[in-house]
Amino acid sequence: MFRSRRLLAGAVAVAAAIVILVTQFAFGSATPAMAEGQDGGGGSAAGLGQLSGFLPSSHFTLGSAIDINLSNETARLPIYQGVAYKGTPQQETVWYILEDASDAGLAADLGVNFAPKLANIGIGCPACVQTVTQDSPTPAQNPFGTANINFAGAPDFSPTRTAVPGPTGFPLASFSPGSVAGPGYSPFIQIAGSPVVYNAPIIATGNGPFDVVHHTNTEDRVLGIHIAPSAGSPGAAPQGQFFDSYADLLFVKGFDAGQPIVYLSTDAGQPLTAVLERSTYVPALNNASFNGGDDFLGSARERLFGFINGQTGASNPQSQGFQHLVDDGFASQDASAANGPMIDALRNGGDLLNVFGDFPTLTDPRHSDAYSPLWDAQLGLWTPKAVSEGLNKRQIDENTVLNLVATRPDLLTGVNPATGAPEPYGAVGVDINCAVLGFTGQAPTMGQQAPVANGQFPPR
Repeated sequence: MFRSRRLLAGAVAVAAAIVILVTQFAFGSATPAMAEGQDGGGGSAAGLGQLSGFLPSSHFTLGSAIDINLSNETARLPIYQGVAYKGTPQQETVWYILEDASDAGLAADLGVNFAPKLANIGIGCPACVQTVTQDSPTPAQNPFGTANINFAGAPDFSPTRTAVPGPTGFPLASFSPGSVAGPGYSPFIQIAGSPVVYNAPIIATGNGPFDVVHHTNTEDRVLGIHIAPSAGSPGAAPQGQFFDSYADLLFVKGFDAGQPIVYLSTDAGQPLTAVLERSTYVPALNNASFNGGDDFLGSARERLFGFINGQTGASNPQSQGFQHLVDDGFASQDASAANGPMIDALRNGGDLLNVFGDFPTLTDPRHSDAYSPLWDAQLGLWTPKAVSEGLNKRQIDENTVLNLVATRPDLLTGVNPATGAPEPYGAVGVDINCAVLGFTGQAPTMGQQAPVANGQFPPR
């Protein structure tokens, strides 16, 4: 019964996705023209900073990360054991990661990103944050280590992710999410008795073996899992030490304030977004506070800038966006450590290459403390004029995008997801849980342009 109910949720997700598909994106094809100004790597890797080896820890924003391997496109993060649906016939072991916290001191203590806006996530959306309980082990049970977390819900990782390209790549001909939230699940949690909100996505279920090829019990970005030996077993941590269990997760590349960054996408409030992001479809997040909110009272979200019909081509330093991901980023295939062509394509710029807004390293606390892992997508549609003249170039800075929208509506507009028609630029009802991991070049410190008058930053 329970498994059927969770699979029904997946069917509902697919049905909702098909509704979106039927009505989406009637735009012209992207221009695969080359452009000048290559820097960093070649082709679509231009401007992406360090492309191989291990990222120095001084470039991490997520201090608890064990390593960030740029050759393998993975972030190795500690994972923690929990239980979902405790005390019911559906009880199962789950494994989760920690990425963000709404309290500065606890974020520093745990080595996660400080995200004050997460304190607002339950406004008008109780299902957006799940209340969990924490066990209280005895000294004999836990002389040194973590306490077990009991989750109200968990994702179902058993559905098969599909992303079938359409005649021109994007829009997709058909698609279905590879994981779907079960009853009671949200990646954002509060421990009963505490007001602090944590970003703690569940990325695997069960006690192994873990499927990191077709992802029947892991999220679609999990490329490897190591479970540390339990106390008293061979290889267990010596007295006074703690050995992490960990997962290797496929990260995503993007930009902030003109600098290349890496982040991890784990959840989305919409089926199509979950497919493109290789994340868990969590319908409740669609109602998180609030569409278009960004820097206004009560918002849990921060702006993210994506582009529908940017340029394409693995040899093109201007490649960016949805069409580029489908054409050049192996979007239709399962992600696995053994899929060398996919890893190489993503390493060299085959990702969406979205532009983020506020970021933890920005100099002004007005912007660093406005970071949130819950991104409110502003999707850009390049006009036929921009496409035909090759002006649909790669964007890397929030202020530059917003200034372009304000001053050149003949080049860049918003898009109506229901019709594909141009519309005024702004929120489109797409939100994604994407915690930042670090930066691969210089730390983002400030926007490349000053915002135009009456822009997004107070005072206006």
